[in-house]
Amino acid sequence: MELFHQPNINWMGKSKYFVALSLCLLTIGAISWVRHGGPHYGIDFKGGTMVIVRFASAPPIGRIRSALNAAGLKNSEVTSSSDISNPNSKNDVMIRVGQGGEGEGALTAAKGAILAALQKNFGAPSSTKPDFNSIAASDLAVFLTQRDPLALQTAAGDRYTQLAQALIGARDKDHGGIVTNFDQLSNVPGANALVINDLKAGYSLNTFSILNAQVVGPTVGAQLRRQAILATLYALAGMLIYVAIRFSGGDLLHLSGTSSGGFFLLRWMDYTIFGLAAVIAVFHDVLITLGFFCLFYHQFEISLTVIAALLTLVGYSMNDTIVIFDRVRENLRLMRREPLAEIINRSINQTLSRTILTSGLTFLTVFLLFVFGGQVLRSFSFAMVIGVVIGTYSSFGIAAPIVVVWNKWRGGRAATAPAPSSADKRAEKRLAAARR
Repeated sequence: MELFHQPNINWMGKSKYFVALSLCLLTIGAISWVRHGGPHYGIDFKGGTMVIVRFASAPPIGRIRSALNAAGLKNSEVTSSSDISNPNSKNDVMIRVGQGGEGEGALTAAKGAILAALQKNFGAPSSTKPDFNSIAASDLAVFLTQRDPLALQTAAGDRYTQLAQALIGARDKDHGGIVTNFDQLSNVPGANALVINDLKAGYSLNTFSILNAQVVGPTVGAQLRRQAILATLYALAGMLIYVAIRFSGGDLLHLSGTSSGGFFLLRWMDYTIFGLAAVIAVFHDVLITLGFFCLFYHQFEISLTVIAALLTLVGYSMNDTIVIFDRVRENLRLMRREPLAEIINRSINQTLSRTILTSGLTFLTVFLLFVFGGQVLRSFSFAMVIGVVIGTYSSFGIAAPIVVVWNKWRGGRAATAPAPSSADKRAEKRLAAARR
């Protein structure tokens, strides 16, 4: 499918505008980076406490923030954590508190402060009783065995263990982890009126329940940050090696006997300029995306899911660049007397429809994810939206001009195709006939 019929756009003639735009974006990102001291790292990297809370009704986000601020947790973040695939999660809230001290003790204290603030503002009036919505089946079994509402006496142990598991199962599966009235459990087998009355006497019912609590120490966060950087660099290095070998046509092996180190480096650059240009463009994409995260410091944070998005963008941008460069390699054989800039212009125009279709549909998908994906996926989808746009633009605006500039500097000796063999000539004739 072609959106354009033989477009004739002088992309290389506009390369200075592309470079100027990239320099502006990189400068803005660098200023934001220095101003904020780097991007806004999540607790995955800087350490902190995360608690996921489920409320019985629509959670009052503003009131939760006020309660945490009153408890001294002024650096806390409260966001909705609903998941479309899980109807029970519509009232879930994620509370995150950054590292406020050193050691595991500070992190545990932050977790306790969150729970205390919630209990004070949203707990049941009879707060001296344990919360039924937070207890485990084993604790409930011990309570029922001691009270023995069914008068089982010596045979109480196993029977009450089964009953406790059934009650907790009904709480979690049938009522989404929140029981607002003990009479809701009366349909559980074995839960007669005596059992329900003992539950009412021994437990309270809070309007919230702690689903999950995670504590990430600063040491673990630093390790994750270092591993994320290494993963990105390893991906770039691996792609450089692959593209260098793929576009050299095996000629890299001919350099092994070169005696001059400087000449070896120049010839190696000649053979690998496509790969180097692609990797520089991808590195450019990552830097600009991180710059946008610094620019919108208080709205988006760097988490493990964002690192996954960056690695996805590395592959996406590289693939888009390779599509254009592969067409350049084909045209180098068919247009050997044409200037390299003209060959690259022709190649970009020939792949323009494919680029717009692929990038346009990808952008539409990630943009909808950004709009409707919810708070949990907001940073991930933001990285994808920015990355898809920048990754597509860098393929013709950054990578291609690098090849042209290097070729001009080398006097036209770089980025040229080897002399075609007889088999290559036959393949070229068939390709040219098919295109006509």
